[in-house]
Amino acid sequence: MAVTKETVIERLKTVNGPDFTGNIVDLGLVSEIFIADSKVFFSITVPAARAQEMEPLRAAAERVVKAIPGVAGAVVALTAEKKGGGMEAPVPPRPAPRPAPAAAPQRPVPQAPASHSHGKRGVPGIDAIIAVASGKGGVGKSTTAVNLALGLAANGLKVGVLDADIYGPSMPRLLNIHGRPQTVDGKILKPMQNYGLKVMSMGFLVDEETPMIWRGPMVMSALTQMLREVEWGPLDVLVVDMPPGTGDAQLTMAQQVPLAGAVIVSTPQDLALIDARKGLNMFRKVDVPLLGIVENMSYFLAPDTGKRYDIFGHGGARREAERLGVTFLGEVPLEMGIRESSDAGAPVVVSKPEGAEAKIYRDIAAKVWDRVNEERGAAEAAVPSIVFE
Repeated sequence: MAVTKETVIERLKTVNGPDFTGNIVDLGLVSEIFIADSKVFFSITVPAARAQEMEPLRAAAERVVKAIPGVAGAVVALTAEKKGGGMEAPVPPRPAPRPAPAAAPQRPVPQAPASHSHGKRGVPGIDAIIAVASGKGGVGKSTTAVNLALGLAANGLKVGVLDADIYGPSMPRLLNIHGRPQTVDGKILKPMQNYGLKVMSMGFLVDEETPMIWRGPMVMSALTQMLREVEWGPLDVLVVDMPPGTGDAQLTMAQQVPLAGAVIVSTPQDLALIDARKGLNMFRKVDVPLLGIVENMSYFLAPDTGKRYDIFGHGGARREAERLGVTFLGEVPLEMGIRESSDAGAPVVVSKPEGAEAKIYRDIAAKVWDRVNEERGAAEAAVPSIVFE
């Protein structure tokens, strides 16, 4: 039986508001409700000063929704609001209390691999997670991410892609994948696949033209589910295509999972580099290794004459990398074939594997993997050894 928003709203009307004054629906505390693959997503707005004591209210709302026939799961988050109407930083959902001993036995959770990052739990089956980020939109980050993933796969690795751009998911189009993901036991999603990559994206769960109007906690919850409630299987590396900027999605990934490192994508001009700098500094502040910088749209070669034009300037990302002491991973030209193949759902690494552009991406992928191994070696060397005499 299909779950409807109306059914969810009626059930939520049975949940009392703060101090038992009315219910959370009539008090206007419930956000827009989103339903995907029989899972229900919404947030509850509570007074900022009392956010921490509202966990029982959140748990009650989650409990009544999960009890609706046909609901496979519920993600309920708290959002704190100031008295003046402005929004504060989102309040992440706290873990629900453990069930009583008499409750039904819970499905065992497989153990995640150990991590060098303190307080961060790895994802079962995934050896390394790489974030591909940019300080601003329009620099070709998603095209770079998908060709980087395909380059890693071409170099012999088992690779997955997580499309973390909740508001503008592009992996379904870039990888020519259609349809909805299947589930394992009704709870864990099976990733979609094409070109040897395992892929998960919000674009598989909602229509391409559906606007995603979500607050911070809902973005965090959706990302966590797409990362941890997917049967990724054994992977050498998961490439995460981050949304542009330095917001909730970036912080969620940096704070909750042990990222092996971040790749920053920028174009050569000064304005793009200013924003790229912000992304670099954000990852540094949260102790994520910087694997390097890619200069996209670096130059243009005229197809008729072969003459080179530096439309956006040239070498800005390389100079910035040198200034900051970060590895420069390579230059990707402004090439019509890269754009056309991406729009057609056949990225250049698979559509023209012997071409010059595909070789550039494979070389970048090799450098990225070398940097991942360097960072691993540095992390292992930093762990003190105990010597028994």
